[in-house]
Amino acid sequence: MLSADDKSAIAELLSRASYGYDERDLKMLESCLCDDAVVSLRIAGGELVGPFEGRDSIMQLYRDSMASQNDVRRHVVSNHLFSPSDVAVSEGAVDVVSNLTLFATEDGETRLLTTGVYRDVVRREGPSWCIARRHVDLDSAY
Repeated sequence: MLSADDKSAIAELLSRASYGYDERDLKMLESCLCDDAVVSLRIAGGELVGPFEGRDSIMQLYRDSMASQNDVRRHVVSNHLFSPSDVAVSEGAVDVVSNLTLFATEDGETRLLTTGVYRDVVRREGPSWCIARRHVDLDSAY
């Protein structure tokens, strides 16, 4: 059973990852990922993109994405559901499902880009939690 402190720390981890991306704070974003993290995504039920394996590969994906964006992004992560991970209970992993709402502001206009679901496996490394696996299902392309 996860403690309230662990749930709070995991929710903060997911918020820090989003904030790091939105603020283009690569150091903060990178600190949220386990060394051996894996990320994949699917847009509107289309083909699987990825997996991107390892922190360096994932950070390159993020840098490339940021380079193509002229707007200000705001990732809103909400409705966290926690459960012990079926794949790595012995390693202290936890499955977390969260909703994503993504906004962008450009030229003074804010618009909803997309919504979706994060399916994360987070793991404790030392005193901190980190994202070990992330799959993003976006409801629509943007």
